[in-house]
Amino acid sequence: MSLVIRRISVENFRKFRTPVVIEGLTDGLNVVIEPNEAGKSTLLDALRAAFFVRFNTRNQLAQSFAPHGDAVGPEVKVAFEVDGAPWSVTKHFLRSASVEVSGPQGRAQGEEAEARLNALLGSVRDTSRGGDVATYGALGLLWVAQAEALSVTAPGQIVRDTITSTLEAEVGSIIGGAAYRRVRDRVEAQYELYWTPTGQKRGRQTDAHERLEAAEAAAREAADRLATLERSFLDVEAARARLKIIQREMADNTDVQTRSSLIASLDIARVAAQILTTRRAEQEAVNGKVKALADVRQRHEDATQARTKADAALTQAREQRLGVADTLSVANQKVVDARTALNSARTDRQAVRTALAEGEERIRQSRRGAAIQAARQRHADLLKLEEQRSAAKALADTAIAPKVLTLLEAHDRAVAEAQAVVNAGATRIALCGSADGITIDGQPMALGARTLDREVHIRFGAAELQITPPASAASAAEVLASALCKRKATFDDFGVIDLAAARASNEIARDAAADLRTLEARIEAATPADEVLQLPTGSAALKLFVAELGTEEAVGVAEVPDIAELTKAMETADSAAARAEGAQDSAIEALRRAEQQEAPLATAEARAASDVANAVSALEVIERRPEWPTLTEDLARAREQAAEASVKVEDALRDASAHDVEAITRKIELIDARVRTAGETRTRLETDIARLEGTIESEGGLGLADRTAAAYEEVEAARIAFQRVTDEAQTLKALRSTLDDARNETSAKFVGPVAARAKRHIERLFSGCELTFSEDLGLESVVRAGVDESCASLSRGTQEQLAVLTRIAFADMLLEEGKPVSLILDDPLVYSDDARLDTMIEILSEAATRMQVVILTCRDRAFRHVPGNRIAL
Repeated sequence: MSLVIRRISVENFRKFRTPVVIEGLTDGLNVVIEPNEAGKSTLLDALRAAFFVRFNTRNQLAQSFAPHGDAVGPEVKVAFEVDGAPWSVTKHFLRSASVEVSGPQGRAQGEEAEARLNALLGSVRDTSRGGDVATYGALGLLWVAQAEALSVTAPGQIVRDTITSTLEAEVGSIIGGAAYRRVRDRVEAQYELYWTPTGQKRGRQTDAHERLEAAEAAAREAADRLATLERSFLDVEAARARLKIIQREMADNTDVQTRSSLIASLDIARVAAQILTTRRAEQEAVNGKVKALADVRQRHEDATQARTKADAALTQAREQRLGVADTLSVANQKVVDARTALNSARTDRQAVRTALAEGEERIRQSRRGAAIQAARQRHADLLKLEEQRSAAKALADTAIAPKVLTLLEAHDRAVAEAQAVVNAGATRIALCGSADGITIDGQPMALGARTLDREVHIRFGAAELQITPPASAASAAEVLASALCKRKATFDDFGVIDLAAARASNEIARDAAADLRTLEARIEAATPADEVLQLPTGSAALKLFVAELGTEEAVGVAEVPDIAELTKAMETADSAAARAEGAQDSAIEALRRAEQQEAPLATAEARAASDVANAVSALEVIERRPEWPTLTEDLARAREQAAEASVKVEDALRDASAHDVEAITRKIELIDARVRTAGETRTRLETDIARLEGTIESEGGLGLADRTAAAYEEVEAARIAFQRVTDEAQTLKALRSTLDDARNETSAKFVGPVAARAKRHIERLFSGCELTFSEDLGLESVVRAGVDESCASLSRGTQEQLAVLTRIAFADMLLEEGKPVSLILDDPLVYSDDARLDTMIEILSEAATRMQVVILTCRDRAFRHVPGNRIAL
């Protein structure tokens, strides 16, 4: 049963934004030759989407169908035939997603339409996010996109099952057929009750394991509750015994009596502590008075000693200052004399400097006047040179370019040549004598010769003479007239009379250009820079300077001063001022040394005088105090009182030590804590006893021992059931593995028929070649000349050719099974050489007699000669 695509319509699908319709597809070979990026691969993707991608999917693959940047719904319509019956499918994706399938059974939409397509094409629902080609069935193997045919791959499970069913009769085995699948499905159904697809435990195994765990947990809980009840009997008896001990301790009055005694001792101790505090305060007061009186006496003695020492230092400082007073006076006078001499030298130097500046200014004005006169003269010369330059430039601008002169010469030459042609082919006549009564073309004829280039009529009275020059003369005359017009127009354009005038004008312009260069050099030489006037080089700077100068004239200097004499006087004045500054610095330095010698003496004198004044002031303050007159008697009396206070403090300290307040307080607190702890313990024990009695009352009648025994029996039963389920799971696992091993052993029987069908195609390309297929019907290796070559090691071109040939072999077997088959190849055989390409095209042409073959290619030269139906996008 063959599948034939008749018509494809695509809109808003990737690059096909506008509707694109491909019609005229035939049953045999169809060739689409279009350049790259014309949409061939997009067309194949659209076919796959229409047949195999669910209409309501919104995964990444479906999102890629929409044109980039457009929010539209891609649409694909396909009209096709299956075993001669017409079918059609229309799918909308993303926006307003829908599907409609029409066929012999009528129309279907939505999920029903998808199911009808799957049943018709032998495909299954694709649950992957990116489109699994293996779920497309036979067409997933035979509709080959770009680069998919570059490697030899095994067919999908759907194709393998179909081929296996076809070959069952040939190999005489049920392994892999319908009977095997029934057995395998039964085993798989039982296997899934115990194991996951990855071999992990589930179902009955996990249920049995959970039952065992629950029974063990229940048994542990019952045992724990029974043990708790038994511990409760022991705990309640222990709590009652401890409660009797606590109650007996609390009934004892020893602590009460001891506490009363401690309270009485505490009052006595507090009184003793208060007396001690009072005695210490009295002692501190007496000691303070002794210290204050002793301090006054000591300060008076210290002030007396300080006054004596300060008087001696003051006397010594004054004597030393008298020794350096004369030296300081002499140094001061020297500084005054040096300052006077320096001021006089500076005044003389300023006068000489002023005279020198005035002399330099008069010389500068004299030089500027001479420079201004020279600049005015250069300006006058510049104006004349610029006038000459303007005239020369005007003449130089009349120069005719060499190209123009060549053009004028060409026109003049064309006129001469045309004139020569006219003269060679025209008729010449000459009239002599009297011209009275003679006319030419109705006009009086003049004497002399003329050239005739056209037909003329000459009348002599009643007679008329007709002269007809050769026919070529007319065209020559036209050429001459045209040449004369062109020459005149060119002369008029460039303002010359004739070629000689143009040449003469050009010579004059050339001479003027030479003169112009000479004048430019003269202008540059006439406008040099002037340092006196700060004038830069150039005519523009000179013109600007003269314009800004206005009517300023050079200032004359009656007498030029002697700058050398003034400079010498300036040097003499500088030397005198320098010597005066040195003398002043020396005098100041001597004064500084004298002041440095006198300064510490003055400081010592001032410090000694200050110390004397401070000591006298301190003595006066102390002696004015009211306690000063009786200080000695008061100090002796205060010391006696301090001794008496010390004795009283010692007595109070002995009394306070005998009755320690803190020790008594700690003993009282210890007794209180012991009583409080006993009460709290009694309360806690009574609570525990009540709780334990409640537990015994509530748990004692529940039959915990019987329940514990029953729980252990359930554990044993759950363990036996778990072991039985485990054995069943292992048995099913071993049975499934045994079936797989048996299938693997028998699957080799299917490889022979597959290889035989593929070999008849591959023999035409690789003579004497044997094929080796894997258990999943994938081509593994090729045996040539006794050498086994893995497909992975073959060249890309050979792999591609083998992949196409094995697909054709699978397609033939699928046709025998009655499956819908067609072959679509996108850019096939890109790595084939010319010889193998021709052979592959022959094989594809033969396959097209059994099924529809569509070739999408960009290689016009390789496929232009292929016979078949040509389709244009």
